[in-house]
Amino acid sequence: MAMVSDFFVQRLKEWGITRIYGYSGDGINGVIGALQRDGGIEFVQVRHEEMAAFMAVAHAKFTGEIGVCLSTGGPGATHLLTGLYDAKLDHAPVLAICGQAEATVRGGSYQQELNLDRVFADVSEFVQEAGAAAQVRLLVDRGIRTAIARNGVATIILPKDIQKETYEDPPVAHGFTRTGVGYSRPRVVPRESDLARAAEVLNAGSKVAILIGAGAAGAADEVIRTAEILGAGVAKALLGKTALPDDLPFVTGAIGLLGTRPSSDMMNGADTLLMVGTGFPWAEFLPPDGQVRAVQIDIEPSMLSLRYPCEVNLHGDAAETLRALLPMLKRKEDRTWREEIEANIRDWWGVLEARAMTSADPVNPQRVVWEMSPRLPSNAIVTSDSGSCANWYARDYRAKEGQMASLSGGLASMGVAVPYAIAAKFAHPGRPVVALVGDGAMQMNNLAEMITVQKYWKRWRDPRLVVCVFNNEDLNEVTWEQRVMDGNPRYDASQDIPNVPYARFAELIGLRGIYVDDPEKLGDAWDQALSAERPVILEVKTDPEVAPLPPHVTLQQAKAFLTAMTKDSRAGHVIGTTARQIINEMLPGRGD
Repeated sequence: MAMVSDFFVQRLKEWGITRIYGYSGDGINGVIGALQRDGGIEFVQVRHEEMAAFMAVAHAKFTGEIGVCLSTGGPGATHLLTGLYDAKLDHAPVLAICGQAEATVRGGSYQQELNLDRVFADVSEFVQEAGAAAQVRLLVDRGIRTAIARNGVATIILPKDIQKETYEDPPVAHGFTRTGVGYSRPRVVPRESDLARAAEVLNAGSKVAILIGAGAAGAADEVIRTAEILGAGVAKALLGKTALPDDLPFVTGAIGLLGTRPSSDMMNGADTLLMVGTGFPWAEFLPPDGQVRAVQIDIEPSMLSLRYPCEVNLHGDAAETLRALLPMLKRKEDRTWREEIEANIRDWWGVLEARAMTSADPVNPQRVVWEMSPRLPSNAIVTSDSGSCANWYARDYRAKEGQMASLSGGLASMGVAVPYAIAAKFAHPGRPVVALVGDGAMQMNNLAEMITVQKYWKRWRDPRLVVCVFNNEDLNEVTWEQRVMDGNPRYDASQDIPNVPYARFAELIGLRGIYVDDPEKLGDAWDQALSAERPVILEVKTDPEVAPLPPHVTLQQAKAFLTAMTKDSRAGHVIGTTARQIINEMLPGRGD
């Protein structure tokens, strides 16, 4: 008879699991042994369990499949939490497998014994600790089905002794339940009457704005047709970065503090709003109540009317719902609104180029991404960390059709770019991947995961993985938040970080390192990195005082900034750099 751990691995395979990201430990060694004996599931060894969870999230995002991570009990299990919250907030299906102290000592303050079912209760849609061998089939089947169906986290906790018990299928008897494998997503479309109400709202508007998120990723054609009929512009939440390419003339780009001026102007001028598959959190960047009539489409009903009070809420799949809605929509013959949006977008790309080409000390971080964007092949995958690099990802990365990209959206966690990139390479080994990382996140945990890259890169059909590090010796996003949000000067004690030779570290572990501190050499550096025969750390010495300007500066933000500058030791350089950006965007093509 097979052990529970062997049955467990076999059941995972029956559910289609092919890869697990994790780190071993005695609390989960029974499952590790079963993985070794079976050989049918790839085990990817990470440097830290938090990174395993982030990789599982990225796997789900870049494949549409459930991602799986594994840890021992105790500290290994608690390390998973941050990555699992990333899954929860971004609605990514993930299964976490955790070890536990023996069932015979539970409640005895035993070594590494934690009440993990309580620890994971908030982050998980399903969490259960096995109490008997016959229960494991139920836990696997219900856990995976729940995670997939609800786009969330399932956590299965396996005590050490139960992993090694003999497995027998549950009998046909009272006190047992017998479960099965399999789940297929249903076709979810709203009622005809609700679609008609939505069409009435959208047809009545003369200035329609569309906002899409990650939930619209499979509905590009339908969103484009809807925008064409309604004469609308389309703004994108960060998680919807590649849901539509940025070279479409009516795509206004990102929205919010990291967003574009055309997106902001469109929201301020619209009389009708259609939101598709988005949980964009910053409601202050949406129109005031009463300015627009609004319709929302989302597969998750709890997200409906969560950010804006919508007149019609449509619970349904984005593509299916739009396909059902399209025949009811009437083409708007007056294209004035659409032409205004397209003109604003054309001007905006000129503004971004002028900002990127503004001189800095030594390299303008905007230019790093501006130079990257046109060089990326159409099958590239881009990941970004949180922090100031996310500003340049949001604005200066001009996504093309066929590309994929993501970051930590709802959680906005530091430290995701490299584990996301590693998972992207495992999921799509024939595609080039670029990770945009601040030096703070690189030091926090991403530098260690370059060792994981070194361990596995020769398995990837296309070896190109470029980790671009913005080395500015500053926790830059928080520095600007201190200045603009709180009116405080930069606090050196909390913001200074060490100057680490990232490119040299890459060379030390057998990868390629490229260092740039001259903006005129950036283009060539990207060309080298994207054609290298092995993974690369591209380290760019960037200016921390280039302001991540919001689409419109409020009076409150301006006052706070000026207050901070009266006390900030770097005020002269900050003001000078900001002034050059503003001058250059008024005189596109100037460059310094």
